[in-house]
Amino acid sequence: MSHDRFFRREMSRRDFLWLSGIAGAAVTLPALTGCATDPITGRKVLVGMSEQEEIGIDRKHSAQQFSADYGAVQDAELNRYVNEVEQSLAKGTHRPDVPYSARVVNANYINAYTFPGGSMACTRGILLDMDSEDELAALLGHETGHVNARHSAKQAGRGMIAQAGALAVNVAVAMSDYRGAAPLANIASQVGASALLAGYSRADERQADALGLDYMTRAGYNPDGMVNLMDMLRSQHKEQPSLLQTMFSSHPMSDERYATAEREAQDAYGSFRGKKLSRERYMDRTAGLRRIAPAIKSQQDGETLMAKKSLDEAEKRFARALEVAPDDYCGHVLMGKCLLAQKEYANADRHFSRATEIYPGEGQAMYQRGVSKLALGRAPEALAAFNAYDKALPGNPTTLFLKGVAYETMQDKRAASQHYAAYIRSGNKDAQAQFAFQRLQAWGMVK
Repeated sequence: MSHDRFFRREMSRRDFLWLSGIAGAAVTLPALTGCATDPITGRKVLVGMSEQEEIGIDRKHSAQQFSADYGAVQDAELNRYVNEVEQSLAKGTHRPDVPYSARVVNANYINAYTFPGGSMACTRGILLDMDSEDELAALLGHETGHVNARHSAKQAGRGMIAQAGALAVNVAVAMSDYRGAAPLANIASQVGASALLAGYSRADERQADALGLDYMTRAGYNPDGMVNLMDMLRSQHKEQPSLLQTMFSSHPMSDERYATAEREAQDAYGSFRGKKLSRERYMDRTAGLRRIAPAIKSQQDGETLMAKKSLDEAEKRFARALEVAPDDYCGHVLMGKCLLAQKEYANADRHFSRATEIYPGEGQAMYQRGVSKLALGRAPEALAAFNAYDKALPGNPTTLFLKGVAYETMQDKRAASQHYAAYIRSGNKDAQAQFAFQRLQAWGMVK
């Protein structure tokens, strides 16, 4: 991004897509450790993290990712229900002492994921496409399988974490590059905070499937829940591939996995197939979400159109969503992002402000408000927004950079240089770090 354009307030749409998407792109990963015992097989394996390091990484990065996915839904009963299903599975796992927790996040794309210490999320998009608690148990069981098999730690041992870290940097650089930046900006919130969510191998996925079947049937669920889940995912992949973009990159899917689930449900777990699927309870617990399903569908369409740079059409879809669900936090943030990309800064700011009223303390709207305030030339208010974001989600180095921009806009070079230097010291080597270094050079503070 040209700093001259920025400080003349002549930023392009791509500049703002970049600014609105860079939160959470940077990831600090642990140093590799040695061997550990595989809790599933009992054999020694090369891993990149100890169990305590897994939990530490989880606690450090999971909150950032959940916020990148617009925070946990504000339906406390729904979050409690999903977590109760996870806790019922956790009791029968190979690692029952892991601090498992599960919630639903406001993101509309179809996905579920877990951090290595057991913090899980499923998007509201995927909940709408399931129709029984058994499918939910299969989904959470699969993620629990990844935790129990320590797949993230094993990835680190094989060098996968380092590659994922490089990917996170490459995404940040690409988003600040004018050649093809806008499409990446649309999925920035899906990339989110953690390179630890980068793709698993097919072997890992098969093992997680097998463990998920085992855990869900131990908890009393019908294995047809796994078969139905696999069938839904492969069908959605053919019908609406854009909605599964992230899930299929991090969870490779195939007809073979569906066939395996069907075979295992019949052969190894056939005695559990007579149990009635828990459809009524699932539908009851997700009723609030289903009431705004048309809004979520409109938002999904809008995000797809944003990716295609059809901003006018995307805005219409987001407006339609807000007509159905006028108090939907995610809807206001998405509308604000769309307006920001169209340089309608004041309107964007109003939607971000409304989002913060709807969901006080959730970081995504705070961050976006900071960007819109910068666009409006209100640097002190931008600084206040970034400070609020930093308080809600401490430890994200991108706020150091943006605070530096705000201070420079306020002609406070001393404070700006301190924040630029701190951003560089955080270890980032991306486009923002290059920008910060150039400013320090221009001011004669580095050679």
